[in-house]
Amino acid sequence: KASLIHTGRSRQDIFATLNQARLRLSFLDFAQALNEFRDELMAIAKEHTETWMPAYTNGVQAMPITFGFYLWAFLESFERDFDRIQSAWSRVNQSALGSAVLANSSWPLSRERLADLLGFDAPIKNALDSSQVSLFDVPLEAASIASNIAVRITTLMQDLAQQYSQTRPWLLLDSSAAYGSSAMPQKRNPGIVNKTRAKAGDVIGAAQTAYIRAHNLQLGMYDNKESVSEDNAAVFVQGVHMLQLARWAFQMLKVDRKRALEELDDDWTCTMALAETLQHEYAVPFRVGHNFASGMVTVARREGYLPKTFPYAKAVEIYREVAERFGWERSELPLTEAQLRETLGAEYVVRTRVGTGSPAPDCVQEGLSDSEKRLQADHQWLNDKRAHLDACDKRLDELFAALMK
Repeated sequence: KASLIHTGRSRQDIFATLNQARLRLSFLDFAQALNEFRDELMAIAKEHTETWMPAYTNGVQAMPITFGFYLWAFLESFERDFDRIQSAWSRVNQSALGSAVLANSSWPLSRERLADLLGFDAPIKNALDSSQVSLFDVPLEAASIASNIAVRITTLMQDLAQQYSQTRPWLLLDSSAAYGSSAMPQKRNPGIVNKTRAKAGDVIGAAQTAYIRAHNLQLGMYDNKESVSEDNAAVFVQGVHMLQLARWAFQMLKVDRKRALEELDDDWTCTMALAETLQHEYAVPFRVGHNFASGMVTVARREGYLPKTFPYAKAVEIYREVAERFGWERSELPLTEAQLRETLGAEYVVRTRVGTGSPAPDCVQEGLSDSEKRLQADHQWLNDKRAHLDACDKRLDELFAALMK
């Protein structure tokens, strides 16, 4: 009777099925770590829908936004990652069992029943694909999701590091997340940021290792069959660690709202609003308004003025010169000094952004509400998958117990 246990089975399909089972559990662990990180970002974003901060392009201040808007952008990107996880799950959670070495056996085994008993959604239909070919593309697809996320984790960490390294940063870390220097007593190095960024690099490297092990192989070789698993490249083990570190980094984050606004006030990030306001409110041609704003910045940087200290009389003079140069008949600046100062303020600029997805606080709050609902649904999806696997394990144990009676 013991020999019947081995009937219709091969080390090849058992090994493939084991790898599929290990992959799906690691994949769910990674998905859970991603959701927990999203929870942390969501909580912080909701607190900072009116925390004004600069956004950067090419490493230079570009426009004022809010910290909540910034985090919402990443939250949306992680929603797309969960879409990828859900899509990939339909391929990750398929079974090779019953395909024997690579072409089934002479025993009339129900591969559908085997898949169902083990909690898989279905068997991979073609036997050769199930035990040999699928071990190339399915693990690599899953690994690519982890490495894709890791790239954006490095971006988040670099943005934190950029602010933290300033003389007067507006993003700080709790002292427990930083470490000192053995030689320089003033230093508080951003240890958690550095560790997270390094671990993200490990995830990207591990995924590339899996690709390299899989390439240029003839079918049926061993090299790639465990490449992403915990005892080889460990893509998802390292991915979970990366997301846990990233979550900790944001838990340790301290935001100085006043200093963030000063960062904006110390530069000319809001000057685009001058051209827009002149065009919207006074029908001034955009090229006149744009050249006026650019002229103000040129003079300000040459003579050391900030938006709050730029002489109003000088602004009037620059506007007149630009209007005459472009043949605009209304050469008197239509903005009062108070209006000019307001237009150059971060809060004014952010609140006047309109349209779907703008950084205006009301828009961000609405967007975060939608993202939070989506996050709750993603938590439920994950809980349902785990509950299904647990129920299948319990049912299988019961069936074995009944068989042994």
